[in-house]
Amino acid sequence: MIYTALLNIAIFQGIVLGFIILKSSLFNSNSNKYLAYLLFTLSIELLKHVCEIQHVFTSYPFLQFIDDIEWVFLVPTFLFLFTINRTDNPSKGRQRIFWCYIPFTLSVSLALTSNLEHITGTATISDTGMLIIQIFSLIHFLLAITFIPFLTVYTFFKIKYLKDPKEEKWILTLITIISLTLLAWLSAALAGLIFNYDITHTMSVLALVATFLIHWIAYMGIYKYKLANNKDAIATFLNTDSTLSLSSLSITENGQTEDRKDAITADNLYYQKLESLCREQHIYTDNTLNREKIAEKLGISAGYLSQIINSITGDNFANYINNYRVEAVKEMISNYEYDNYNLLTMGLESGFTSKTTFYNAFKKATGQTPNEYKNTMK
Repeated sequence: MIYTALLNIAIFQGIVLGFIILKSSLFNSNSNKYLAYLLFTLSIELLKHVCEIQHVFTSYPFLQFIDDIEWVFLVPTFLFLFTINRTDNPSKGRQRIFWCYIPFTLSVSLALTSNLEHITGTATISDTGMLIIQIFSLIHFLLAITFIPFLTVYTFFKIKYLKDPKEEKWILTLITIISLTLLAWLSAALAGLIFNYDITHTMSVLALVATFLIHWIAYMGIYKYKLANNKDAIATFLNTDSTLSLSSLSITENGQTEDRKDAITADNLYYQKLESLCREQHIYTDNTLNREKIAEKLGISAGYLSQIINSITGDNFANYINNYRVEAVKEMISNYEYDNYNLLTMGLESGFTSKTTFYNAFKKATGQTPNEYKNTMK
């Protein structure tokens, strides 16, 4: 059946793409991992639909609890977390994200409890237990009609904080498609529950939408806007990532293949952005700065950031940042406005965290200690 085949292809693509995003050093960032989880969730929902078509749950009743779990609760959750992790002004309570999982956790608990007889082979739920299940089922229903619309709408308000305006269009489209799909699913589910309508055809259409969505994320998110947003990044990923087991060949603009072993050069988009952050915004003065922070600002993984710096400068991340700090100290030394500053204060102002780190980095970069350099400037 063509319909089932399309769903199976989308399931396979969603799972493979999700693992690539999670395992590849190019895509594996805090924001992208939630997109991978979103793909897994869509794949599970499609798998549930295929199992229903194939009557798998009828043949294997002990698997019924998988169908009873409302995996759809995870869709707005992962969409929201993906979005806020790509913003410059994330929620203050980013670390308190556990509340996003409450509806899904409740759904899992209800599914396991309701199917306890199938799972254990014995009926152990008392009348009191059934009453508790009914109460939690009502709470579950109320969460479905409030949590899903609220979180999707709240996600829209976070778009204005996106780090890269170029991303806004495709992420806005992603949120819009998913929101409309969730609204259609919720409306159909309520109609079926309240008016006893047969929603089989509606769910089949929504399954096709989810299929399209997985293909669209693969194309728009990676191959057009790139979760790493750079042709060199994609080429390097295709060249070196073992999960794809490809040789050092990549696709050029005209579709021809070429060797991209030396793909990362000084005109790399991310390297240019990094240089701008250092020269214009002086991010190196932040003494808590690390690879992960800069990688998040650039929208790439920490591993790929290190690869860029090493390929272009031949140095590692720490030395790259410390060299900017050393240059800042040298400028202070030569500037009479800082005559009242001692050398350690200059080092700390430039982003060094301790006297030892400062002196070692300065000696490595200039061949002189800060005191020796200052004396030569007199």
